[in-house]
Formats: sequence, structure tokens, C-alpha cells
Amino acid sequence: MRVVVAGLGVQGHKRRRVAGADFVAAVDPVNPEAQHRSIADIRLGDYDAVLACIPDEPKIELLEYLIGNGKHVLVEKPLWAARDDDIARLDALARKKGVVCYTAYNHRFEPHFVRMAELVRSGALGRIYHCRMFYGNGTARLVRESQWRDQGAGVLPDLGSHLLDTARFWFGEIGADTEVVMSRRFENRAPDHVVLAARQGSPQLELEMTLLMWRNHFTCDVLAERGTAHIRSLCKWGPSSFTTRTRVLPSGRPPEETVTLVRDDPTWALEYAHFKALVAAGEPTDLSNDLWLNRTLRALGDAAITEADRCARP
Repeated sequence: MRVVVAGLGVQGHKRRRVAGADFVAAVDPVNPEAQHRSIADIRLGDYDAVLACIPDEPKIELLEYLIGNGKHVLVEKPLWAARDDDIARLDALARKKGVVCYTAYNHRFEPHFVRMAELVRSGALGRIYHCRMFYGNGTARLVRESQWRDQGAGVLPDLGSHLLDTARFWFGEIGADTEVVMSRRFENRAPDHVVLAARQGSPQLELEMTLLMWRNHFTCDVLAERGTAHIRSLCKWGPSSFTTRTRVLPSGRPPEETVTLVRDDPTWALEYAHFKALVAAGEPTDLSNDLWLNRTLRALGDAAITEADRCARP
């Protein structure tokens, strides 16, 4: 499969490296390292797929061009659209053209995320009561200096999209009452620290995201009927650990097992291999998760901006 990388920034360089011999060209309007300034500059017969590592605003227009011309696309999350109908139209067009349009949520390939999904689906934990996730990095200044990242709902679509997608990956349908508990602009123009909660459904969710952690970190605690499960850190920030504790009745110190990984981040290569497998198998595009996320993030984004405005008033 011959691939073009559109957007040669941090993500684009990672995608180009993982594509290896499949890579044929890069497109970027400002990066001189790219061979082309526009995707239209590349002959349609010279590539089969595009790895779209571009800002949110131009995504729909680019994807319509590519899908309409029979090209497969891996697009960086989130698949943002001003109108839900835009995503539904892309879904229908991709199915008509028989191409794969896949939104990249690479954390679904994080080893301990896969382990959590398998544990939850096994039923070994019994009824899942509560899930708390924290995702923090220290990129406040980098985001503030970006021409396009420090705007809108800020950290919410960036890290919050990962957390919401992860919750659906682990638990399926989640509460429809997800709301903004806290949103602040501590250093940036857009919200840089947001807390969400969902009380309905099972499990109850508590999701926190921030650009103010200074040391990148991820934690997760799942509380359940027969025990608990815990993730500490991601492989890219390692060591990354997965701990399960088995409940002792009526009470007592639970036995626990921990698996710790010290390794390079495997998610980019695994996700690219998954994308290629979808293309090879002719799997139909399904953007239903993107439609849900777009609708949810848009509503939460408006609420996060409103709450941050309220907190900023003297």
C-alpha cells in the first residue's frame, strides 16, 4: 500500500516512520521537509491511502476529496465536524466507494488498555461500579504557542476524546449525562484543565484531563463488585503497570497481581497494521463512534468554555 502523510508535524513524523517502505510522499503547506504543499499536487495514481495528521478545521474537506477519489484514510482523532451530517455523509460516501476511513485512537492498542478491556468483558470483576481516569501532560506552553491548538475547548477535544473513546472501548455504551464538573484556563487562552463526570449507566465515570501535569502521566482505577483494576502510566512514559486486586469478604487485605511493562510505545505500529488489515480485508467504514464523540464533544466543549469563562470573572 502506497501512503501519503498529510501534515508533517509531530504526529506526521511518527506516522511516516511507522509507514516505512509504504511511504511515498508528504504534504504540508509550511514544512519545507514535505515534497508537496497540497494533496491536489500529487497524482491520484501515485498513492492508495493518506495518513491525515492535520488540524480539525480542514478534515472534512480533505476527507471528502480523498474518499471521493477512492483513497483510504487514517485520520488523527478526533474526527471533528461542525455538523453531524458531515460525518454521516463521509460514512455513506466511504461505503459507496468501498474505502476505509479510520479514525486513529492509538491508545486502544496500549497493552494494558487491551488487558483492561479483556478483564471487563470476561466478567471476572462482576458488576463495574466506578471508573476514574486521569490524563495529564505538561504541554501548556507548547499548546499556547501553537497557531491552532490553543483555541475552542482546548484540552477537552485533545485528551478528552481519548478518555471518552477509552471508556467506550472498555464498557460499550456509557452514560448519556456526561457533564463538565470543572473547567479552567490557568495558563492558556482555551481551557487547560477539565473534569467530566457521568452518573448514569454502569459504570459511573470520572474523567480528568490537564495540560499542567509537567510530567506526563495516566492513571485509571476501576472499582467493581469482586475487586479492582488499576493502570499506572503508558508504555511511552514507562514503566507502565496493570494491577488487579481480588476482593476479600467480609473484608481484608486483597491479594493482588501486577504486570509491569518497560518497553517502547507499540501503539503506532500496531494501529498502522490494523489499518492495513482493514484495507486488505475490505472492511466497511463505520463512523458511528465518531458521530457519537463529535456530538458529545461539541456539547461538552460549549459547556467547558462557558464554565471557564465563569471561573475567569473577577
